[in-house]
Amino acid sequence: MSTERLLASSLRELATALAEGRTRAEALAEAALERAQALQERLNAFITLTPERAREAARAADEHRRAGNISLLSGIPIAHKDLFCTKGVRTTAASRMLTEFVPPYDAFVVERLAQAGAVSLGKTNLDEFAMGSANEHSHFGPCRNPWDTDRIAGGSSGGSAAAVAAGIVPVATGTDTGGSVRQPAAMCGVTGIKPSYGRVSRYGIIAYASSLDQAGVIARSAEDCALALTAIEGFDPRDSTSLERPVEDHAAALAAADGRLDGLRLGLPREFFAVEGLDADVRRAVEEAARTYEALGARLVEVSLPRAELAIPAYYVIAPAEASSNLARYDGVRYGYRAPAYTDLDDMYRKTRAQGFGEEVKRRILVGTYVLSHGYYDAYYLQAQKLRRLIAEDYARAFASCDLLLAPTAPTTAWRLGEKGQDPVQEYLQDIYTIGANLAGLPALSHPCGFDAAGLPIGCQLIGPYLAETRLLLAAHVFQQKTDWHRRLPPL
Repeated sequence: MSTERLLASSLRELATALAEGRTRAEALAEAALERAQALQERLNAFITLTPERAREAARAADEHRRAGNISLLSGIPIAHKDLFCTKGVRTTAASRMLTEFVPPYDAFVVERLAQAGAVSLGKTNLDEFAMGSANEHSHFGPCRNPWDTDRIAGGSSGGSAAAVAAGIVPVATGTDTGGSVRQPAAMCGVTGIKPSYGRVSRYGIIAYASSLDQAGVIARSAEDCALALTAIEGFDPRDSTSLERPVEDHAAALAAADGRLDGLRLGLPREFFAVEGLDADVRRAVEEAARTYEALGARLVEVSLPRAELAIPAYYVIAPAEASSNLARYDGVRYGYRAPAYTDLDDMYRKTRAQGFGEEVKRRILVGTYVLSHGYYDAYYLQAQKLRRLIAEDYARAFASCDLLLAPTAPTTAWRLGEKGQDPVQEYLQDIYTIGANLAGLPALSHPCGFDAAGLPIGCQLIGPYLAETRLLLAAHVFQQKTDWHRRLPPL
């Protein structure tokens, strides 16, 4: 098998090829770097490539393999969303504010994957500070969709999704605050999982909204997501929200699957299928996916999430409020961008933030500052937090009658670059199916389930109760054993 063909393979297939001696980590790294560089102008999937570091890590992986000291991920090419701090490698959050920031430490997720022997190629593109659903809000330009380079890759983890879909890497990290792993995975025709809040440490992730942010992974298949998720789990005392519980071997449960889902109750939220703006092709593909799940033994159950439509207004109060607080540290004093000319300290603050932040980030900071201000805190922020609790209770009631929820990941497929640029609310509405899981802290997964009339991928979302990642991954894995949507490759 050629190295080029291996790069279009799954993580499991690559690991098998390395174990059998059919390729080496150095050869994989070189081929992955070559492909990343060749596609960079067309996709803009990466902000920073680190070829020398990748080659060094690959050589070390080959040496460890010869010594018999290896893990499944040893020698596997990966990429990190440029929101994860990487020691000695610039971490920009796709913002002018952090263009030259080089962290002195690694994020927890980066540490864990390095310890597993994975070979990082570099840092992928994203919406600035993870604020967006298109990957158009990046200081370094938009990331483009491998299925149609005139269209968005989805956001905010668009660079990671594009890198996996284009066959550059088999797995990449992402973060999900309101759907930022699942939505780009759907737009690019790959699989992405957001774990339960607290399952994976947030240490070293540049904060957007701390009560919503969660690290996740994007890969070709549910099995690959299971392998990567197991590698990045674990208690971290540096993160006060990290769960102190044993790491689960999600892949082991998938290996024991018998190709059936007998007894699984799959809930279809009626409100999700009544959303205005749900594309007919998306509805058709998700309904067909539901029938496939039913044929595999699952029982379809209609459930209700009566406050589903309130998720977006609640989110777009809570998330900007937390962002306005988290981003207050970028003032030009300690690190990051500083305006080159100013008259006094106050003028430096104003000019630094005006010049250093993009339009979407400034919009959300303004909204967040407003809802936290005197006279509006009770009217907006506290009300949104009450709604958040009610939305979580709706999910809890739904799971009393089903094991998992099945829904579209996004109401449409990838739109053309610039198409929604003049109306940010239209972009916000793309998160209507994904935000609820973040507000409730639940695990959720998106996997491919079809294509629209234009040949663009469609994603189907599974949402589970708290800490039900293995159940999610198992259901998606059995579905992917029966179908081949996740194996389809873009024209690139």
